[in-house]
Amino acid sequence: MADGVPDLDLRLVRYFTALAEHGTFARAAEALHVAQPSLSRQLQRLEDALGVRLLERTTQGSRLTAAGEAFLPRAQTLLQHADQAVRAARDAAPPRTITIGYVEDLSITAAVRDLRRRHPDAHVRTRHLDWHETRALPDGRVDALVVRTPLPIATDDLDLTVLYEESRVLVLPASHRLAGKEVVALADFADEPMVACAGAPAAWTGFWRLEPRPDQGGAPLAAMPADTIEDKLEAVAEGQAVALIAANDPRVTARDDLVTVAVDGIEPCHVVVATRRADPNPLVGQFRRSAQIHLIPR
Repeated sequence: MADGVPDLDLRLVRYFTALAEHGTFARAAEALHVAQPSLSRQLQRLEDALGVRLLERTTQGSRLTAAGEAFLPRAQTLLQHADQAVRAARDAAPPRTITIGYVEDLSITAAVRDLRRRHPDAHVRTRHLDWHETRALPDGRVDALVVRTPLPIATDDLDLTVLYEESRVLVLPASHRLAGKEVVALADFADEPMVACAGAPAAWTGFWRLEPRPDQGGAPLAAMPADTIEDKLEAVAEGQAVALIAANDPRVTARDDLVTVAVDGIEPCHVVVATRRADPNPLVGQFRRSAQIHLIPR
């Protein structure tokens, strides 16, 4: 931050312009593939950063304040310039360049090493991402993404190549009443609060909270949502909630205050390579081949 001007999160600016375009939180949330409460929180974050009210919430929807009217055209220009900057950088990059993203605890080392060995003249870069940064793929900041399903973004314009399936397990405090079980059913922990990740779309949250439940209801909510998986595990360790997590996630086994238990009758997640549909970069297909050979558990 310089001279009192805040550093703007382009994602929040994009949310604001979408809301201005669609007029209501419901329509904007649907277009952005996020939950309405999350969209409202993100807009509040932007207003807090700017120190002004951008929107007036009404029973009919929302309308821009004078500050919002002044900010909107500049916000649209800012996003246009950001897109142009990304395209300019990509156009200026040396030929045979690929940026590979990988999310959370997943590892891509073996596949990247193989790709570099087979294409020593290529410029192969990697980028570690948190779960909420997967828009890096459709936004063009990465060319391939190794990630678990479901993705917290729309996949209509993406190709997904399944590498392997992975069970989901219940994470509990080591002192929990179910900690000694080998397998549990949903009914065993249906009344336990579960942590929601702040800003996650409804479909993604529902998958990791086993919603909707058989009675069409939702899981009890933990007191506070989590911004990261690490925050979620911390809430579990403190006894505030339980959570589902991928069975091979090493962030659980690294802690002695958490245990995992298999859950009967729930579908697994899948580890996939996600790419933009019809991407002309030949290295994208080459990386997919390396991933299918070297990222499969033995």
